[in-house]
Amino acid sequence: MKIRNQWPVLPIVAGLASGLLTGCGTESGDSAGDGSNVVVGMSDDVLATDPASGYDPGSWLLFNNVFQSLLSFPKGATEPQPEAAESCTFTDTQTTVYKCTLKDGLKFSNGDELTSEDVKFSFDRMLKINDPDGPAIMFPMLDKVETPDDKTVVFRLNTADATFPSKIASGAGSIVAHGQYDADGLRKDGKAVGSGPYQLDSFDDGQAVFSVNESYKGTAKVSNTGVTLKFFDGDQTALKQAIQNGDVDIAYRGLTAGDIADTEKADDGTGVEVVEGSSAEVQHLVFNMDDPVAGKLGVRKAIAHLLDREALIKNVYQGTATPLYSIIPAGIAGHNTAFFDTYGARPSKAKAQAALRKEGITGKVKLTLWSTPSRYGPATDQELNAIAGQLNASGLFDADVKSVSFGQYEKDIAAGKYGVYVKGWVPDYPDADNFTAPFFGKGNVLSNNYDNGTITGSLIPRTAALTNRAATDKEFGELQDIVADELPVLPVWQAKQYAVVRDGVYGLEYCLDASTVFRFWELSKDA
Repeated sequence: MKIRNQWPVLPIVAGLASGLLTGCGTESGDSAGDGSNVVVGMSDDVLATDPASGYDPGSWLLFNNVFQSLLSFPKGATEPQPEAAESCTFTDTQTTVYKCTLKDGLKFSNGDELTSEDVKFSFDRMLKINDPDGPAIMFPMLDKVETPDDKTVVFRLNTADATFPSKIASGAGSIVAHGQYDADGLRKDGKAVGSGPYQLDSFDDGQAVFSVNESYKGTAKVSNTGVTLKFFDGDQTALKQAIQNGDVDIAYRGLTAGDIADTEKADDGTGVEVVEGSSAEVQHLVFNMDDPVAGKLGVRKAIAHLLDREALIKNVYQGTATPLYSIIPAGIAGHNTAFFDTYGARPSKAKAQAALRKEGITGKVKLTLWSTPSRYGPATDQELNAIAGQLNASGLFDADVKSVSFGQYEKDIAAGKYGVYVKGWVPDYPDADNFTAPFFGKGNVLSNNYDNGTITGSLIPRTAALTNRAATDKEFGELQDIVADELPVLPVWQAKQYAVVRDGVYGLEYCLDASTVFRFWELSKDA
């Protein structure tokens, strides 16, 4: 996915296994909750209410609850299942023709019927608008959408893509009412008309209010009367106070590592508790392959040999992340430990020095690490300063850190001004393809001028064509090994996932899994 708005000081995105969750709010059943309104607080903003534009965690949270997709990810599952569709299947062996049949009786929240015309309109509109902050980037393979009748949709792809079902099951597959949206432009009134389990009643800078959509027909069974989503605009202190004071029932995204640690250490009786899980959110150092310093393989290898991930996680993130040793995170099929195998877990000055000398470098390497706390959170500066300290402590580098606003950061990266910079990634769907295809080759989202013909010409196309995803492990292993050897990026950490929840709130474990879908309908609370 395009790099989303996230706060790595507390990496909170969908977890990989709800069975790993512990703590308050993780019991669910017929007796839990009374259908009350649930209040959720997060420090992320919702940047868009129009699915043709939003490509950030807050916006997709809204999309996944207000709009339907043809397919969806059931709680705890990593394989998409029918939602607005009655059935979907590839009709050819090349995985280039995908056919879906809609359920009967589908309606939007305003009462309009949902037909194949709306599905085609939604995809055609997204691709035509091609908003730079939208999900159209996910569908370069989509050639055209056909509607043989009101209930049938046929997607014709220009290249094989076995992950297409997962892509349309994500927020990018949101279906909008064709009579309520402009085919040529984005909706800018802060309103939304979808067919999902909730309707958006109001939306402003402070909060979004959702009520149950009585017209909804799908797989979700709603356990509350509505959800209020309060925005804290990066104010972690205010979010912490809100959960402690009972102003919100759940703090979903944005508490600091210190806040989590304090909550875990607090005596019983506080009325709040930490829910912990794992996550597929990752963070990398990215190297500009055309940079006169970072473009040298010996410099990149020296950095890889000196990076102490364990120290970063302990001292900066207070244990709220885990070391990452490949571009595909643990818990995602196809993951290996290529960077661990190549560079080890412990820093080695001797190996770093040898890599520099092989490059012909004998003096200190002057290097700037670029950061942007306005998108990745204040701990990002702290992390980059810690990495610079690790490099300098070896005596092999003279590294410093510069931090800029996100808007300037993105412009400068696109212009090739930075040699080393940080990027985070939150997956669109739980498949190794989403951690590889967007990162490599011409036009990659990392903008680091890296291209490897074996990866782009062979490995990615071959893995994309295989409907048996388990059969891709060999190719994805080879891909990860190439990246570890050539070092266009250096994986740093993989998020754990944390939320803080008040007593008497239930169903949260069904909102935190590998699909990255936060399911409002699973939440309930005592009166």
